Amino acid sequence: MSNETNKAQDNQVEEIVEGELLNENGAEATDEASLMDELTQANFRVEELEKALQEAEAKVDAQKDSVIRAAAEVDNIRRRSAMDVEKAHKFALEKFINELLPVLDNMERALQGTDAEAEATKAIYEGVELTAKSFVSTVEKFGLVQVDPQGDAFNPELHQAIGMQPSADFPANTVMMVMQKGYTLNERLLRPAMVMVSQG
Repeated sequence: MSNETNKAQDNQVEEIVEGELLNENGAEATDEASLMDELTQANFRVEELEKALQEAEAKVDAQKDSVIRAAAEVDNIRRRSAMDVEKAHKFALEKFINELLPVLDNMERALQGTDAEAEATKAIYEGVELTAKSFVSTVEKFGLVQVDPQGDAFNPELHQAIGMQPSADFPANTVMMVMQKGYTLNERLLRPAMVMVSQG
């Protein structure tokens, strides 16, 4: 009886040990499977995050490019506006001065029509001369410059040739007579000087 009891107890112990081993192996297999599932899910999650990061970086690059372009456009607009304002300041008087040019021409004609030496016209001549000088000096403060090319080489950018004449006193292509003076405003030609050019 005691042998059978011992055998029964041994069998029970072996069954318990085998059951525990099976439970441990099953638990290990289950742990490994769940660990593999977690790693696979983590890998998928990492791939999703990398893809999202690449998309975000591409979006940031595109926005950087648009911001740079917008800044350049604003800078160009600012520069153009500054140039427009500068031109407006420089040439705001252009129409007004164009209306005054005939007055200057008439004063010069008055000087040419009177004699500075004759007693009857001397006072008139001096008054017109002083007025013309004062007038010219006033408009010169605003950038108006007289073009009086008597004796200079002919320059088609500043002079308008009325005709050509042979001359022993002037070399070829030299302004020998000025019919009407020209004017520039801040280096922009308002009116070319009307001149007679020597043929030499």
